[in-house]
Amino acid sequence: MTTWHNQSPTELASLLATDTEKGLTDQEVADRLKRYGSNKLRKGKRFSALAIFVSQFKSLVIWVLIGAAGVSVALGEMIDGIAIISIVILNAVIGFIQEFRAEKAAAALARLAAPHCRVVRNGHSVVIATTEIVPGDILLLEGGDLVAADARLIQASVLRVNEAPLTGESEVVNKITGSLPTETPLAEQKNMVFLGTSVTSGSGRALVVNTGMETQLGNIAKLLESAESGETPLQRRLDRVARLLLWACLGIVALIFGLGLLRGIAPFELFLSAVSLAVAAIPEGLPAVVTVALALGVQRMAQRNALVRHMAAVETLGCAEVICTDKTGTLTMGEMTARKLITSENLYRVTGEGYATEGTFFIGDVESLPAENSELLALLRASVACNDTELTSIDGRPTVVGDPTEGALLVAAAKGNIMREAIETEMPRLAVVPFDSDRKRMTVIRQHENHPWAYVKGAPEVILKRCTQIRTNQGVRELTESDRTRLLQANTLLAHDALRVLAVAERQLDGFSFEEGVTVNDTEIEKGLTFLGLVGLQDPARSEAKEAVAKCKRAGIKTVMITGDHPDTARAIGQELGILSKSDEVLVGADLDRLDDEALKERVTQVSVYARVTAEHKLRIVRAWKAQGKIVAMTGDGVNDAPALKEASIGIAMGITGTEVTKETADIIITDDNFASIVAAVEEGRGIYDNIVKTLAYLLSGNTGELIVMLVAILLGWPLPLLALHLLWINLVTDGFPALALATDPIDRDVLKRPPRSSQGVLFNRDFMKLTLFTGLLTAGVTLGVFAYELYYINNSLEQARNAAFTTLVIAELFRAFGARSEQRTIWQLGLFSNMRLFMVVAVSFALLLAIHHVPLFQALFQIAPITLDQCIGWIAVGLIPMIVLELRKVIRYRHLEKK
Repeated sequence: MTTWHNQSPTELASLLATDTEKGLTDQEVADRLKRYGSNKLRKGKRFSALAIFVSQFKSLVIWVLIGAAGVSVALGEMIDGIAIISIVILNAVIGFIQEFRAEKAAAALARLAAPHCRVVRNGHSVVIATTEIVPGDILLLEGGDLVAADARLIQASVLRVNEAPLTGESEVVNKITGSLPTETPLAEQKNMVFLGTSVTSGSGRALVVNTGMETQLGNIAKLLESAESGETPLQRRLDRVARLLLWACLGIVALIFGLGLLRGIAPFELFLSAVSLAVAAIPEGLPAVVTVALALGVQRMAQRNALVRHMAAVETLGCAEVICTDKTGTLTMGEMTARKLITSENLYRVTGEGYATEGTFFIGDVESLPAENSELLALLRASVACNDTELTSIDGRPTVVGDPTEGALLVAAAKGNIMREAIETEMPRLAVVPFDSDRKRMTVIRQHENHPWAYVKGAPEVILKRCTQIRTNQGVRELTESDRTRLLQANTLLAHDALRVLAVAERQLDGFSFEEGVTVNDTEIEKGLTFLGLVGLQDPARSEAKEAVAKCKRAGIKTVMITGDHPDTARAIGQELGILSKSDEVLVGADLDRLDDEALKERVTQVSVYARVTAEHKLRIVRAWKAQGKIVAMTGDGVNDAPALKEASIGIAMGITGTEVTKETADIIITDDNFASIVAAVEEGRGIYDNIVKTLAYLLSGNTGELIVMLVAILLGWPLPLLALHLLWINLVTDGFPALALATDPIDRDVLKRPPRSSQGVLFNRDFMKLTLFTGLLTAGVTLGVFAYELYYINNSLEQARNAAFTTLVIAELFRAFGARSEQRTIWQLGLFSNMRLFMVVAVSFALLLAIHHVPLFQALFQIAPITLDQCIGWIAVGLIPMIVLELRKVIRYRHLEKK
């Protein structure tokens, strides 16, 4: 985009062919509307509810199940087919409910534009729709206005603008009209106003230079369109599982057909056998289990201040390797706070965070009360007297109405029981000399003890030049040169601590008139001042953020701070929180511009703090980390964060300070704007993934056992030990319900002590496959054993043999669910009742098993006979064997690792 801030208003007026006094004519406006188009942002792609519902069927697992249901129906197995389709539809409905939100990011951007604004046209001030603004228009600004286009200031009277949604900076910007160097970053372009920002006070006149998609906000909208988060790691893994299952089913069918034809078995009978094996191989409950596990994780995360918009994001956050976080409001309170006060004799440390009025003053480690220190009392009282801001409460949360810096002074005074209401009553206001960027100070004149008093605050070097006296606890004395040197050195030390420093002074004004209509001569009243003290202000780091960053380090997650603030401020906060180590770099936006994408990719791992960055910089940083193959979480609250949030593997918006744009772009919204809540969400995400893996292992081990049972029986020429309905019941009820309970297992207390898992890793690694096969062989062995025993050694009854095989397999699966909770810890280490859902599910499943054996309707449906007490005890004993063997394996393995 063209640089406008480095050109004078006269040059720009000539370039844009406009009159800065009279504005454009109606004909010029019409011509420019045709040339530049309307002043509005392009709306992004919108998704209908139907499209969201259809997207639930993208998974290959779902289509494998639909295919199995179709084959079942074609073979007349209506119950099987309906059951499978019901599971698929239930899974889609759950996913749809969680994700029924339109993609509103671009629309939300458009809503940031004001509906009407004031401009000068044909020599007159007129109110027009913002869509009709064109380059060359003269925009009139006043306090409370929403800026309607990007414009270069040509007049400014104490004009202050909140640019936080665009730049991410928390401080209000004092605007000027002079030209700035070409390389001036966006956050420091004080002679410009931008679409979507708001005027907090003052007035101004600006020449419109860009409209619509050519504005800074429009540039962000373009970046948002180009950003693409891609497929989540869980989706990739489940698709691999689906492909494996699909090929396994096709291989089984081909194997059975080949062997069967060689043995002379009829093709139709072979096909029925193959379908039974396919039913055994496919874990019908898997999609529902995954969806429910994610949905339950969503609920748990909501209790920990994280609202999830897209369920897959839960698991993605769990494998995050890098968290790129905004500073203001996330790592810090987002509320300016007085941290240190310096008077003539003492350095005071102030406790308390943000706008909460609870806090104490300390000299060293000794508490100091303002009522007992006259110099401190005078400093706090003057800070309130020279103030235009109000301290209030919104929804029970303390906040300020007005300038955040002045709000911090009010809060500090309130900690000393000095309230604005009392000052206004006791010391009526007579006049004000407002702050501006040239004077660098503000004065409020009040009536106090029958005398007018001037209370002044501003830049320390400016205020000290106008002071001749200094207040101490013993009274007022002359300000010496050594005092000046000491105070300026103190100012430097506070600035090195990344504190913003203000000086406060006062003066009794006898002999001056402050009647209404009389102009105040600031040159006369702002001299001969009495110096009261320095106030060091900072947006403080959250008390819990340091521990959260340390947790990230222990978990192998790199924290990267990205902010629009000054590099010194960013460096100080980074060091305080432990983000910035000795080997890490601080990179400024201007330096980042000099790096191409390849150079940034190579350097990104060495940088922990970025300062003075724009929306495009943030997007490039995220892309550089992704190019390194990392799973990147990105947090933000401003409009400038939205493209990076969309591009990141997981986008996290702030719920309190976040703009609507950011929230609609994000996958997760943190309701308390706290970095510690993000770390808690990572912990939940890892726990959810662990639960999904253990349920998948449990399901596939069971299916492997069923598959071995059926395959061995066919290869040996035995009758099928299990009917298709038996297999479906085991998959959906016996395996499915315990799997759902496993998905709710408590999170492992050591989950954040492990490094992040690789996003490219596979679920079916060698250990997973070995354990699945071993478990399947154990389960199949006991099932085939009782089947053969009943069929060939007891009564030669196929019905009774199937009865034994079905019951033993169900019992084995139910008991094995307890051991499936952990690969490292035994049932007794975990506690049998530490997952009561699983305990209750197993109990109910046993009751259903008894119902199948003893309710006539179920007996007929499942072709099963009642069982005796002796049979029940015998089959339970056999069914316990797989669990006992697997638990002994854990004990042996643990002892082996201990010896190492």
